[in-house]
Amino acid sequence: MHRTRNRIVTALIHVELVVVAVIVLYPLAWIVGSSLGSGRSLAQASAIPADPTLDNYARLFTDTPFATWYGNSLIVALSNMVLSVLLSAIAAYVFARLRFAGRRLGLLVMLVIQIFPTFMTAIAIYILYLNFGLLDSLAGLVIASVAAAVPYNVWLLKGYLDGISTSLDEAAVLDGASHRQIFTRILLPLMTPMLTFVAVTQFAVPWMDFILPRLLISSPQNYTVAIGLFQLISDQTRNDFTTFAAGAILVAVPITVLYMVLQRYLVAGLAQGGEKE
Repeated sequence: MHRTRNRIVTALIHVELVVVAVIVLYPLAWIVGSSLGSGRSLAQASAIPADPTLDNYARLFTDTPFATWYGNSLIVALSNMVLSVLLSAIAAYVFARLRFAGRRLGLLVMLVIQIFPTFMTAIAIYILYLNFGLLDSLAGLVIASVAAAVPYNVWLLKGYLDGISTSLDEAAVLDGASHRQIFTRILLPLMTPMLTFVAVTQFAVPWMDFILPRLLISSPQNYTVAIGLFQLISDQTRNDFTTFAAGAILVAVPITVLYMVLQRYLVAGLAQGGEKE
């Protein structure tokens, strides 16, 4: 009886996994099929195109400034990734390992900031950027993205640092190490898994973001890939859904590559640890 029940539970789990896989993979297969379709409208899109072609991918680069949009998104995403990791790691070390006046207040302020959704500050950001001349610039978009990401990442990395024994720091101090050496040579290698997570997320968020670029960017030459692709299906006089699908496939490439490249570093970092007694 017990064995029969286990078999039934196992079968139900397998069925559930298959259903979830179909739900997740079918939209992806439909977008891939649409990008290879010979038609251009949504009505002609299908998961299995009758006459597969790469014309939509070619049209994406010949009929639209897709390369410019792609480059703009790469600039914003890479800049946000580097700056967010750098600033968040340094700030997390300061809040986790040093004691100074205003430390608790600073942590509390960053925690309270996370309570409010980012879109609630959209009008304030727009007015500030209007006054400082940062509207319609990739630099302004990077600044806004980094400012929104740092508080959450600081708390995330601080919590990770709190789990690393301070005996490592004490032993390093006895050996004559400075705070900079402790941070760069001891703690940073141990923070690899969380730094990798922060790097991947801080690349993916601005890469796929639509609301903030839509608010701050107005010139076609500064469009990110999300805004540019939106133009292909938002105009009532155009119906380039299959071209849009081709662009959507290309948008997924950098994130997929990033996960594949950094996955081994993430696994290796999780397996690492150290304790100096």
